[in-house]
Amino acid sequence: MQPPVVRTSSALRARMTAFADSRKRTALVPTMGALHDGHLSLVRIAKRAADRVIVSIFVNPAQFAPGEDFEAYPRDTADDLAMLAEEGVDLVYLPEPGSIYAADHTTQVIVGGVGDGLETDHRPTFFHGVALVVNKLINRAAPDFAVFGEKDYQQLCVIRRMVRDLDMPVEIIGGPIARDAHGLALSSRNRYFDEAGLTLARQFNVVLQDSVAAIETGQTVDTSLKNARSRLLDAGFDAVDYVSLADAQSLAPVDEAKPSHALRLLAATHCHGVRLIDNFPVKRPAD
Repeated sequence: MQPPVVRTSSALRARMTAFADSRKRTALVPTMGALHDGHLSLVRIAKRAADRVIVSIFVNPAQFAPGEDFEAYPRDTADDLAMLAEEGVDLVYLPEPGSIYAADHTTQVIVGGVGDGLETDHRPTFFHGVALVVNKLINRAAPDFAVFGEKDYQQLCVIRRMVRDLDMPVEIIGGPIARDAHGLALSSRNRYFDEAGLTLARQFNVVLQDSVAAIETGQTVDTSLKNARSRLLDAGFDAVDYVSLADAQSLAPVDEAKPSHALRLLAATHCHGVRLIDNFPVKRPAD
């Protein structure tokens, strides 16, 4: 049996109001569908945090730039609903086409600071679209919690900053990165790979983990980042957008691993035509 599905904002609000009236705490897990174990791990986190779990499925056109894979992005609603039924999700929000953005929609949500650099150096309007749709989904569902994965680490930081700056009454929970048996971060776009592409993609996390280990054992940040970039290109990756060490909170670039702030290594690369992102925490060196 599939979980209950609502397709309009009014039906969603009615369900959420009923949950609130019965004093049930709610958690929203926003997705673009093509679900995998990474998404399901977020659902399980949501179930531990709340009494009722709502999953939204919406391929958001606002976060795709011209020439990106909006039309080709994998969609399999039947499989998604079957997986969510197995997880015991309480409600699925599947917006009707055209119901998220009106034809004359003009409002933007732009998050500075953590939303500048890294991804936006290569996808300038990406977080505008993410912040906008997350704002709308939270406004429509009014959950107590919303759960997002750490694989999209900069996105998680953007959403947390937006919620804080706009006084949105929701707690944002970050979920650890789900990986396959070879360490590749799970992503819906991994479906694009053939066997050769998948084999190469699984080297991405290995190179990054080696870079983390090098920084933690005293190699200079500049040397480690350059080595990681060179190794990826030498292995056969199409291109490297960035490999960066950043403050884990502000995402300001860090050129020396000082023992004062939590750090994060973030990277984006292209493999057989598929763009991959990944990140790892970096332990602060001892004083």
